Order: sequence, then structure tokens, then C-alpha cells
Amino acid sequence: MLRLMWEFFKIGIFAVGGGMATIPFLYEVGEKFGYFSNEELLDMIAVSESTPGAIGINMSTYAGINAHGYVGGILATISLITGPVIIILFIARAMDKFKNSKVVKDAFVTLRPATAGLILGAMSSVLFVTLFNIEAFRQSGNIINIVRPIPLGIFVVFLGLLTKFKKLNPIVVIIIGALLGIFLKL
Repeated sequence: MLRLMWEFFKIGIFAVGGGMATIPFLYEVGEKFGYFSNEELLDMIAVSESTPGAIGINMSTYAGINAHGYVGGILATISLITGPVIIILFIARAMDKFKNSKVVKDAFVTLRPATAGLILGAMSSVLFVTLFNIEAFRQSGNIINIVRPIPLGIFVVFLGLLTKFKKLNPIVVIIIGALLGIFLKL
């Protein structure tokens, strides 16, 4: 339980840029400690993105519950937010004093592309794991087995719809995606 708390505390401190920036850290925690599989992480991302609240909070709660029940969920969530709250308190106190500092401005300029890189990396990881089955390829060695046809088809259809109907409400996309997921799992 202490390991779970420590890992989510670290994720909270180093996930600058919001919940999507936590995804690379969560992949590492899942693989290293087995709190959840990559497939469960993808499910957590889907649920977290389609439910109210911050994605990092939703994901830490889910991962904690998955690893150690409801107590684990509460402790993982508290651990995730503790570090950022402490950092924000220090920044708030120091910001008035250093808000015109070149070093502070340069730090924020550097953090933006680093955060964008983390989010882009997380997005590409989710896309890759969703559309391609690496394990099937490893077992058979056949390149044809790497593609997951149903998720790829759904992705192409949604991409086409979103390209054609740029003002399509995200809630509609989420509901359609959820219904397709439920229907296809039956």
C-alpha cells in the first residue's frame, strides 16, 4: 500500500500539464508493479475521459481500487494530489516575488513543449496499443496479425466523421464510442 501511495505521489509531482501527462507514468507503474494491465489502463483512460472530473484523479482512483480496493483508491487519489497541492502553495507564495523573473518565465517556456511531448507520447501510445496487436505479431511473426481490424475500422470512421463534421459535439462522439464498445464486447 505504501508503494502505491509513493508511486502516485511521484506521478502527481512530475505530471506537469494535467492528467494526460500522467499516462506515460501510469504505463510504467502498471508494468513495473502490476497494479493494472495495459488493456485496463486503456479502459481507465476511456472512462476517465468520458466522466466528469480530472483525468488524473479518475485514473488514480481507478488504479488504486484495482490494486487495493476502495482504501487503495482513496489513498492513491490523495497521494496524487498531495504533491501538486504542496507545490502550488509554494508557487503561490513565491509568484508575487518572482513573477517578473526571467528564470521563472524561461522555466514556463521550457515546460510547455516538454508537456506537449508527454501528451503526444501518451496519445501515440494509446493509439498504437488500441490499433495494433503486438503480442499476436510476436507469437506468429505474421505482419497481417498486427492490425486490430475492428478498432482500426472504428478509428477510421470516427476520424472521417470528425473531419467532415468539425463541429460534432464531443459528448455525441463519447456516447457513440461507449455504445459501440459495449455492443462489441457482448
